Amino acid sequence: MKIAFLGTGRMGTELARHLLKDHEVTVWNRTAERAQPLVDEGATQAATPQGAVKDAEVIITSLFGPDDVREAVIKTDVIPAGIPWIDTTTVSPAAAREFAEAVPTYVHAPVVGSLGPARAGELGVYVGGANRDIRDLAVEIARPWAHPDKLIPVDSGAAAATGKLLANMALSVMAEGVKEALALGDAEGFSEEQVLDMLSITGLNFMATMKGPFIRGERSTDPGDFTVDALCKDSKLMVATATEPLPAVEAAIARFEHQQELGHGNEDFSSIFVHKD
Repeated sequence: MKIAFLGTGRMGTELARHLLKDHEVTVWNRTAERAQPLVDEGATQAATPQGAVKDAEVIITSLFGPDDVREAVIKTDVIPAGIPWIDTTTVSPAAAREFAEAVPTYVHAPVVGSLGPARAGELGVYVGGANRDIRDLAVEIARPWAHPDKLIPVDSGAAAATGKLLANMALSVMAEGVKEALALGDAEGFSEEQVLDMLSITGLNFMATMKGPFIRGERSTDPGDFTVDALCKDSKLMVATATEPLPAVEAAIARFEHQQELGHGNEDFSSIFVHKD
C-alpha cells in the first residue's frame, strides 16, 4: 500500500520502519532531518503534510500530542475524503471524539510500550474507530509492531484513548512510587541497590526493573526511551479528563515539571530518579 506517515519522532520512526518492509512509505516531519534515517532505509520524504498524503491510500500520524494533531491535520484539512486516517498520537478521549467528528475515517491506535518493544514488535495497541472496516484495516497495519496478545480492537477512538491514558497512568504512579521508595530507604540508610532488591517482591517491581539500569548509572537518561516531556504531557491529559482529583498523578507531574525546569525534559523520565537538583 501507499502509506503517508506524519511524525517521525522516536516512536514514529520505529513504527514507520516496520512498514517499510511491505509498503511504499512517504514520511513527513516538522524537523526534516529527523526523517533522514527512514529515507536512508527506503522511505520517500515530503516537505509538507500535503505532499506526503498525495496519492496515499492510508495516512498514519505519530505526533507529540493533540495540539500537534490539530495544527498539522485538522486546521489544514489534510486528510482527503474517504482515506483512512490512523492516529497513534497519545490524545485525550475528548480529542479523539473531536478528531472522529472532523474526519469520519479516523481510527485511534495508540501504542503501549517503549522503544525496545516497538523494535521487537511487542507493543500493546488499542485500535478504536466507529467504522469497522477501517478499524480492521488499522489492526492489520499495526500487526508488525504489536504483540499478538496485546492488539486490542475497541469500538471508538475515545475508548482507545482512555486505554492509553490508563496504561500511562500506571507508569506515572509507579514512577512516583519508586521515587518515594528510594527516599524512604535512604532515610533508613539503605542504598539504591538495596531498595531495588527489596522492591523485587512488590507491586513496584515492574518500574524498579525497567528503570533500574538508569538508577544504577548503567544507562544514560539522554536519549533514553520515554521522555519526561511526553509522560508529563500524558499525565496532564489524565488530570484534564478525570472528574475527580488524581493526587498520585499530580505528584508525578510535579516531579516531571521539576525535571523540565532543570533542562531534562527531552530525556528519559527516569530523570526523576537520577537528577536530583
